[in-house]
Amino acid sequence: MKRRDFIQKSVSLGVLSGAAMALGKTRDLFASDAIHHALPYDMVAIKGGEPDVMFDKAMASLGGMKQFVKPNQTVVIKPNIGWDTTPERAANTNPVLVGRIVEHCKMAGAKSVYVFDHTCNEGTRCYKNSGIEDAVKKAGGIMVSGMSESYYHPVEIKKGRNLKNAKVHELILESDIFINVPILKTHGGASLTMCMKNLMGVVWDRGFWHDNDLHQCIADFATFKKPTLNVVDAYRVMKRNGPRGVSVADVISMKYQIIGTDMVAADAAAAKVFGIEPSRIKHIALAEALGAGTSKLESLNINRITLQE
Repeated sequence: MKRRDFIQKSVSLGVLSGAAMALGKTRDLFASDAIHHALPYDMVAIKGGEPDVMFDKAMASLGGMKQFVKPNQTVVIKPNIGWDTTPERAANTNPVLVGRIVEHCKMAGAKSVYVFDHTCNEGTRCYKNSGIEDAVKKAGGIMVSGMSESYYHPVEIKKGRNLKNAKVHELILESDIFINVPILKTHGGASLTMCMKNLMGVVWDRGFWHDNDLHQCIADFATFKKPTLNVVDAYRVMKRNGPRGVSVADVISMKYQIIGTDMVAADAAAAKVFGIEPSRIKHIALAEALGAGTSKLESLNINRITLQE
């Protein structure tokens, strides 16, 4: 049995085996996940609609999900599902958006679409109460646990300054396509949660990041894994008391999405949507200095779309 087939069979049975990664060498993830053909735009910034409608319109302007997902490919989607709370609190990615992304991948011909997060609260409750598990299953996707160390495998962060090694979830290492779907919100340690910060949920030891300059570790990991596509959910935005939030009083309705292939650029745009200059978010500059992307939005071809309410 081929290594990838082994992992897919394990996931379909609800069990991921640590032995899977022993069957071969991990590929060069930063290079191989890049989109090698030209897209109509570098980024889409859309506002004013519901999460599924906004995503439909944005993807149509990029030529559709078929630009990123090919028939019979495997896809892993990484939302923020870290907290045992309901969508109205805006601590987790909007479930309507996550479900719609799964549907787009399936329509593009994806063989399997997996969704997971290494949650902060108890995983089963986070998956359920966020609304994401139900949305994913209804859309034809597969929820996978991120709560066992056996699912994570050691990798080297070759360009890392502080973070030189990490254990990464095997779905990130093995899937053909990786779609990163953070929610935009305030964060006490990282200033904001956005694309690069969301990748903390694909590693096992997050404590090391917090203890060894969080901003630098976020930037370091951005040099290892470049998502195929980033979709920033800024429909409901937690403006204070992040990352978990206290109540719906911490949340405002902004109805934005930012979609692009460059995490640094997407984070720069998301910071502006939040009302903060990108230069004030330390890990954006650090990641740009390491060659992970650009924060110079003026150099990009951005499609700005406003929908009628």
